Amino acid sequence: MNEHDEIGVFLGLDVGKSAHHGHGLTPAGKKVFDKQLPNTEPKLRQVFDKLREKFGIVLVVVDQPASIGALPLTVARDTGCQVAYLPGLSMRRIADLYPGEAKTDARDAAVIADAARTMPHTLRSLELTGEITAELTVLVGFDQDLAAEATRTSNRIRGLLTQFHPSLERVLGPRLDHQAVTWLLERYGSPAALRKAGRRRLVEVVRPKAPRMAKRLIDGVFEALDEQTVVVPGTGTLDVVIPSLARSLGAVHEQRRAAEAQITALLEDHPLSKVLTSLPGVGVRTAAALLVTVGNGTSFPTAAHLASYAGLAPTTKSSAASIHGEHAPRGGNRQLKRAMFLSAFAALHDPASRTYYDRCRARGKTHTQALLRLARQRINVLFAMLRDGTFYEPRTPRLA
Repeated sequence: MNEHDEIGVFLGLDVGKSAHHGHGLTPAGKKVFDKQLPNTEPKLRQVFDKLREKFGIVLVVVDQPASIGALPLTVARDTGCQVAYLPGLSMRRIADLYPGEAKTDARDAAVIADAARTMPHTLRSLELTGEITAELTVLVGFDQDLAAEATRTSNRIRGLLTQFHPSLERVLGPRLDHQAVTWLLERYGSPAALRKAGRRRLVEVVRPKAPRMAKRLIDGVFEALDEQTVVVPGTGTLDVVIPSLARSLGAVHEQRRAAEAQITALLEDHPLSKVLTSLPGVGVRTAAALLVTVGNGTSFPTAAHLASYAGLAPTTKSSAASIHGEHAPRGGNRQLKRAMFLSAFAALHDPASRTYYDRCRARGKTHTQALLRLARQRINVLFAMLRDGTFYEPRTPRLA
């Protein structure tokens, strides 16, 4: 960020859907603006231009850089203003230092402006978002929504199968991500329908979609059907409900495959994509999530800052002489935390990562605690890779 003697006014924006509240302060703390701003380009441009004409350099600071904060930031850049981002966690902590308990748009805007003026170290820089990153942001959010929908639908199918035929659920439930299984349930949604179709027929129709597992899958289905001779009341409804749910799940999976293809195509044109995917456990989706949450990493001065932002610095809960173990902080960027945690789990096939994980377990850490520590160590590796623009080099980290 620029020094204060270069900035003429700090404009804090508490962004909203239809309007934002702006609060402007000079470096000396004098209030020069305190109004609502309609979320339209002409009105935003008018205010930014007037402030620049009167005070010179204007630093526009928001608490939400994406979504509803996208237009004011784009207009601010286009009018020659500087822009920055005050993370929500920092915003909440700083707000507690100011008098008054009522949470209003005007108060929040004033807090943002004053934090930018007096605590510039709390700000994150917002480099000009390229078209690739902007498109990735939308696609990653869409893909995550689809993933949540797939989980809900899968859970609903598994719940119904468990209720009426637990043995069948044990065979099909864990495989609901496979398109052959969703296709099978679209057409034969109940135990009776599966049995009526017959083993040979089902193997024939499933084989084109799952050549390797067709026979094994159908053999498992019929073994499960033979385990239960009674019909639980209400089982007949499965002929209607399960095919409908399976059809919805199949459609969601198809949308996710299409989204992944688009994400892959965008990543091919991003200079950091190959750097990120060289880290074990980081695939297309994780690399995209890292790019939209971390960017090139330059807004984080150290790996510790990045770990704090991700909410991956383990804390020990204790009371008097009682120690309750390590837990991940509740704060942090959820999207980044999830990406790092899941990629740590996916990296257990990597010898260096597995060795570190096993050492944590040998020291008495639970599975989750060991993964948390591994994810934290991988933050150090990720930070160094982004800082130097280098590919991953296997090296077993030392335990702290």
